[in-house]
Amino acid sequence: MASVAFELAAPGRVVFGAGVSAQAVSAVTAFRAKRALVVTGKSAARSDGVCKQLPITSIVYAIPSEPTVAMVAEGRALARKEKCDVVIAVGGGSAIDAGKAIAALAANDGELADYMEVVGKALPLPRAGLPCIAIPTTAGTGAEVTKNSVLASPEAKVKASLRSPYLLPALSLVDPNLLEGTPAPVTAATGLDALSHLLESFVSIRANPFTLALAREGMARVARSLRLAFEHGLTSERREDLALASLFGGLCLANSGLGAVHGFAAPLGGTWKAPHGAVCAALLPAVMRKNVAALAARAPEHSAVSRYRELDGILGGGSDASTRVADLVAALGIAGIASFGVRPNDIPLLVEKAKVASSMKGNPIALTDEELTAIAAESM
Repeated sequence: MASVAFELAAPGRVVFGAGVSAQAVSAVTAFRAKRALVVTGKSAARSDGVCKQLPITSIVYAIPSEPTVAMVAEGRALARKEKCDVVIAVGGGSAIDAGKAIAALAANDGELADYMEVVGKALPLPRAGLPCIAIPTTAGTGAEVTKNSVLASPEAKVKASLRSPYLLPALSLVDPNLLEGTPAPVTAATGLDALSHLLESFVSIRANPFTLALAREGMARVARSLRLAFEHGLTSERREDLALASLFGGLCLANSGLGAVHGFAAPLGGTWKAPHGAVCAALLPAVMRKNVAALAARAPEHSAVSRYRELDGILGGGSDASTRVADLVAALGIAGIASFGVRPNDIPLLVEKAKVASSMKGNPIALTDEELTAIAAESM
């Protein structure tokens, strides 16, 4: 048997449970903070409950869409101008990714591009940033436990990562109660985003015993709760299942990487402005089918072969896993990538951009241009 070796990256502290978001109050006291930059999504109302309880001055900075390099640069300037000494990110993945980046960069000099992958120099951040408290209000990205921030670069027409251990939040407060009132389409897209993180990390070439265990548990929770939550609402049990699945997915992707789904998602989000969760959902069935076929043809002894077979049972049985996922995607009303403006003649450019995305490195097998082209065509 081959020996096992791996490293784990995780926030300084993770607290999970109904009502734990209230612990932000004691946390800022423990950090001896005096002024907080509160980074929110386009609706700052989701952060009102936190801001009202804070015993220190808070300055709210809203991220109106998926975060861009310019938004983060503006947030860093604001944090410095207001002399903030803690960042609290409250919202979905956009708010949390932006908040983590702002916190890290507020204490580091240089241009943001110096530290960006793909579109910049990918230099390491030289020092720790401000303490960051992450409080997710959606269940999908797992950004509260990852060491990267995904930022759009409109000039380069791509999404790329700012990546560093310094981006891990000092504290992540995962409160399933904050999912209450989430619109059904958001529940669908974010839940399928979590599933794509769990599933891709499960078959990744960098999977390890820790992430495999979390992925199995997370996928089982998605399988039993996501469709019910979409069709009948978020009960407390379903909120807990989806919040845990998102948390586990974030830990998995941070420690095992992803694959072709996210390899495609980076240029789709950057060039066609496609929403991340819906894009991942649209791509997932075709990527699964092509990976299974490529593994059978070129690497039948690969460990991912047995993991793909295991998915049949984890996701509910009754059909193969890719069919099961395709049925779930259809039931949740997710459209193909053509709905985001992708046309057949765009596929060659999409494939070229996807091939160089960092996430593609974790795919269980290197896919040919023909296979990548087929994935894009089947996902239209």
